[in-house]
Formats: sequence, C-alpha cells, structure tokens
Amino acid sequence: MISELLDNFIKGTISSVIAKTCTSPLELWRIQRQNYFIPNSTLKDVIKKEGIRYLWKGNYANLIKGTPQYGLNFMLYKEINKTVENKLMAGAASGCISIAIIYPLETTKTFLSLQTNKTKYKGVYNVLRNTSIKRLYGGLPVSIFGFGTFSGCLFYFKDYVQRKNTYFPPINGGLASIMALTITYPTDLIRRRLQLQGYDKSVPIYKNTFDCIRKIYKYDGISGFYRGLHANYVKSFAQWSIYFYVIDNMKSR
Repeated sequence: MISELLDNFIKGTISSVIAKTCTSPLELWRIQRQNYFIPNSTLKDVIKKEGIRYLWKGNYANLIKGTPQYGLNFMLYKEINKTVENKLMAGAASGCISIAIIYPLETTKTFLSLQTNKTKYKGVYNVLRNTSIKRLYGGLPVSIFGFGTFSGCLFYFKDYVQRKNTYFPPINGGLASIMALTITYPTDLIRRRLQLQGYDKSVPIYKNTFDCIRKIYKYDGISGFYRGLHANYVKSFAQWSIYFYVIDNMKSR
C-alpha cells in the first residue's frame, strides 16, 4: 500500500513540475488579469521592466507549492476513490485536504508573481518570514471550497471526456479543466483578492469573504466574478492537458 501511495504521489508530482513549468507565463498572465489593479500587471510590463525570463517569476514558488499539492491531490484521490467510488466526491475530498496543507505556499506564489523587480520580497523564505499567519491563510475557507469543488469536477469530467474522446487523448485533461473551471471560477478570483489583503495600497480592502463578494458585485456586477476567465481557460487547458497526458503515459509504462 505504501509503495502504491508513493508511486501515485511521484506521478502527480512529476506531472505537475512539467505542466507548471511549461505554462508558467500563462499562470502569470491569469493572475495579472484577475488582479488588474496591481501596478505593472501585464506581460508587456514584465518584459519591458524585468526581462523575458521574468515571465517565469513565481514559478519556483509555484513548483514548491504545486508539486506537493498536486502530488498529494492525485495520491489522495486514487486512495479515496477505492472506498468512495463517486469520482466527484473522491476528487473533492482530495482537493480540500491538499489545498489546506500547502495553502501558505499558494499565497506566497501569488505575492511573488505580482511584484515587480523584487521590490517587496526576495523569495519564498522572505515571504513566509515577513508575512503574518493571518495573511498567509487569507482566503483559506473559500479556497478549500473552491479547489475542492474544482478537483472533484476535474476528475469527474476527466473520466467522462476520456470515455467520449478516444480520437485525441492528449486534450482530455484540458477539456475536463475547462468544464470544471467554468463551474468554480468565481471562487478562485475571490481567493486571490482575499490573499492580497495588505499586499499593496492598490488592492481593494475587504472585511471578509461576504464583503468581498458584495463589493465585487457592487462595482463590477456579475461579470466581475469572471474577470480574467479567458486567460484562465487558456492556462488551464494547457496545464491540465500536459498534466494528465504525462500521468497517463507514466501509467502505461
């Protein structure tokens, strides 16, 4: 059993490293579109002020966060699915547990991605050392709900798409992620806004999750909850296509 758990963790981890590194500029773009009010938050600004290699800024933190998260998520999903045959429920449970464990690193990744020329933080350790526990866990409840729902939908739709699309399997994971993201996207945007409390004076101030929801709706309407969705579609399709394609090929060996 331990060897099987470890094997699934390694598969999820390796797949995550490859997928996230390949799509890191798209990850930066989607975070920028969600938080448009942050100064210099366009890919053009990043290239002009910092250089092309900084399109991968935050990727180190993203890998530190993402590799254990998605390794754990895949491992837990496979294990839970043995007793809970419903893929939606098994994926939701694994998603909730994995995001709760690594959440401070999720906040760290967001901070490092949105800063310019390291004006706020020098790296992962610097963020963790100089950020309060409250800020590191900002938006955790909505993240547990959001990523849990996303993970459940992702594994459920992956199984569904895989049975329907036998012509070009590499895109199955991407198609499943588009379906899952369409359902859960507002929770991801709200989570980012709550993570960024106190990060910069340009960030709107929210008292809590409900205040965040109220203010987004007040100033931007329903469309405000879907700001940056197109960027997320592009990034998510690419990342999860690569992620599941790598896992599926590792299985077949």
